[in-house]
Amino acid sequence: MSKLPDFEAWAVFAKVVECGSFSAAAQELNLSQSTVSKAVARLEAKMQTTLFQRTSRKLVLTESGQAVETYARKLLADGETLEAQLRDEVNQLQGKVRFSVPLSFGLREVAPLLPEFCRQYPHIELDMDLSDEQVDLIEGRFDFALRIARLDDSSMLAKRLCRVALLAVASPECVARYGIPAHPKDLAAYPALVYSNAKNADHWSFRHHRQGAYTQTVKAGIRANTADVFLPLLLSGCGVTLIPEFLVCREIREGRLLTLLDDWTLEPISLYLLAPPNPLRPKRVQVLMDFLYAALRQASWAR
Repeated sequence: MSKLPDFEAWAVFAKVVECGSFSAAAQELNLSQSTVSKAVARLEAKMQTTLFQRTSRKLVLTESGQAVETYARKLLADGETLEAQLRDEVNQLQGKVRFSVPLSFGLREVAPLLPEFCRQYPHIELDMDLSDEQVDLIEGRFDFALRIARLDDSSMLAKRLCRVALLAVASPECVARYGIPAHPKDLAAYPALVYSNAKNADHWSFRHHRQGAYTQTVKAGIRANTADVFLPLLLSGCGVTLIPEFLVCREIREGRLLTLLDDWTLEPISLYLLAPPNPLRPKRVQVLMDFLYAALRQASWAR
């Protein structure tokens, strides 16, 4: 009869890869460094190959180590998730959920929803990372992320919540100064507020139902890596920008900002919920994902 796989050694190997050293893995696992080293050595002996090249400064995976790294990481993740799921079923929903949200969107739309979630699930600890950077969910140990984007091919599980309209906007004072644009080329007269994290940030692409597509290169007066900065600048008449509707819907309703080129459309972006492809997701993570999914789909700007 064949022996079972050495699951413990595989899990220890995955943790060493994740932490980058035997000592860091031992600390993370609350084991002695010799126990960690022996587990990896046991695995290497069983596989009859070397998994790490050991130098005085760092560990480097061998070709064999690289070949099994993904499987070992999945084994560890599945085991951790399964245990967490079982604990959740026995006890109250508790523990930490770590998630990433775009800065402006998190402040404006997500943060106001969280008090109700905390009332419903008082033992779940929320760790919300606010950043417009496209974070690596696995590297950053995130349970999930909300992203507003035209999603590229991704190895993550992606669930689309809604479309988010992009609008060209400026203040009435700015329009009075530079004129009402009838065509995207007229935006060349305006100073532009440019969101620097966007692809082709200086090239604004519009489409007209009769005239077709047109891309205008704008002259940036101010660049910023978060769109929330643009609102006071817009209201002060500093220029024109392309901005998600949720950031300016109130100001448009009140007449403090004007939408431009209404006969032209901008390709919409979408709000996605992204998660690592792990079928054994802890319940505490799933309840937050479900809560945000339901709440955000009902927003006035959701299309």
